[in-house]
Amino acid sequence: MSPRPKKATATPEVTPKFFRRKRAAPTPVARDVEPDFSKTPLDQIPLSGLSPRALIAPNFRVYELTRSDLAARQGIDNGFASDGELRAAIHLARHVLQPIRDKFGSFTPNSVYRSQKLERSLKNKPATWLSTSQHARGEACDIEIVGMATLELAAWARDHLADFDQIICECYDPAKGPNSGWVHISLKAPGTGTNRKQCLSYVRDPGSGRLVYVTGLTAMV
Repeated sequence: MSPRPKKATATPEVTPKFFRRKRAAPTPVARDVEPDFSKTPLDQIPLSGLSPRALIAPNFRVYELTRSDLAARQGIDNGFASDGELRAAIHLARHVLQPIRDKFGSFTPNSVYRSQKLERSLKNKPATWLSTSQHARGEACDIEIVGMATLELAAWARDHLADFDQIICECYDPAKGPNSGWVHISLKAPGTGTNRKQCLSYVRDPGSGRLVYVTGLTAMV
């Protein structure tokens, strides 16, 4: 008997490499890049339509200059009244807030710019009243550093800031803890005059019991 012929083995079809489909790489998700004006000269920042999240100092953004819990609760528009107030607040952020951030780490100021409407609400004034506070000009901030005595922060600012108009240690009572009160620091906008470098405290007068301004940095007694 003759041997059976062997079955032909099918040769698998091989697709040439240049015909093989490559798996498409995932499409990168587009992300908005917030503008960085932290090193842009003040007079070159495009103020019109400036994004609230735009960097105007290495660690501070535009929205931090207008944030206010009171304004948010009462629905008060606390946007800058003009480019002048915005420029003043950016100048303050760069020369007051940033040096403090560099030394003590991350923090958000309690208050920087306050619109006239917010000032009237804060101080319970009539609609015709106009505030002369440097906050209303974008030239002042109120700050505190968690765990640091308010008086100590005021003294550091006095000794280390390159320039300032006023430093006021406000309502600091050591008996109520290190974070009682706050530090008010102002800096005049460029071209608006010489800074006074004045240090004050807002404390209770022992005789009358009223809060008064006194010269120098001190605590409640």
